Amino acid sequence: MNTSSSIRAAFFFLAPALIAIGVFFFVPVIAALVLSFTDFDIYSLANLDYARFIGFKNYERIFDDPLFWKALKNTFYFLIVGGPLSIAVSLAAALLLNSKLVRFKTFFRLAYFSPVVTTLVAIAVVWRFVYHPRYGLLNYALSWFGIPQIDWLGDPMWAMPAIILMAVWKNFGYNMVIFIAGLQNIPQELYEAASIDGASAWQQFKAITIPMLAPTTLFISVITMIGYFQLFAEPYVMTQGGPLNSTLSIVLYMYQMGFRWWNMGYSAALAFVLFAIILIVSLIQTLLNPERSEGSRSRKQKLVRVRYQNSEASDSQPRFTSQDSNYSAKG
Repeated sequence: MNTSSSIRAAFFFLAPALIAIGVFFFVPVIAALVLSFTDFDIYSLANLDYARFIGFKNYERIFDDPLFWKALKNTFYFLIVGGPLSIAVSLAAALLLNSKLVRFKTFFRLAYFSPVVTTLVAIAVVWRFVYHPRYGLLNYALSWFGIPQIDWLGDPMWAMPAIILMAVWKNFGYNMVIFIAGLQNIPQELYEAASIDGASAWQQFKAITIPMLAPTTLFISVITMIGYFQLFAEPYVMTQGGPLNSTLSIVLYMYQMGFRWWNMGYSAALAFVLFAIILIVSLIQTLLNPERSEGSRSRKQKLVRVRYQNSEASDSQPRFTSQDSNYSAKG
């Protein structure tokens, strides 16, 4: 089979997938982009003649909208607090389940991952009962320590941390599985050489685990960031964006403008502004990552060298040296 025939055959087999992507992705995106330049509202649903082209007025309105800035502030709060917390919990769970000290690893992996595949709305409803000010499990547990009842979802000071706690619990299992895959991809020779040289577990974690997990951590940080920017179901089910808009996220605000107030054009403009913000933050994360080059990755994959200093018998100590981190630990 010549090259042209191979190309035609490839396009023939790819055509169904490409058509589906075009119909269900590119067409809606283009339609939403066109919609963002109109004043499409509930009246336009009955008659498209009511939809008028208004240029960039929707985008200009966004930057003068105090609720947009409130939602953006809340969204960054979700991201800055919930993102690192989710990554830290995921990494801790992955390290624990990847160690040789834990038994029944398969059971715990399944248990930690099960919230990820559970319906988010159902989980949010359950957590509403957990946070109930009078009959909730959390306040009942805190009462044992003499802590007064807290209105977790009705107090603007506590509503945001309550939603973040639930979101971290719901999603950390997915990141944990990815971290476990990254940990299992680290050559064991690195740890064996470090152990022989007297490096402690903490020293091995700093000099081997963290550098070797850098690409995995970058990927997880990007998808976690995108997830918190798109946070919707948690505040929608648990607080409806309240109290006093203290948990209003950008996606929830976009939903309210589009399907509560039927300002479809303005809602579409909000969606593209959110897309631009996510794109910019993702690029910044990638550019700030020192391990993005293939050269740094290949250098880290070299085996460590173990060398011993020849000195007096009473003072001789092994030294562990990593070619990438220039790390040494004396026993």
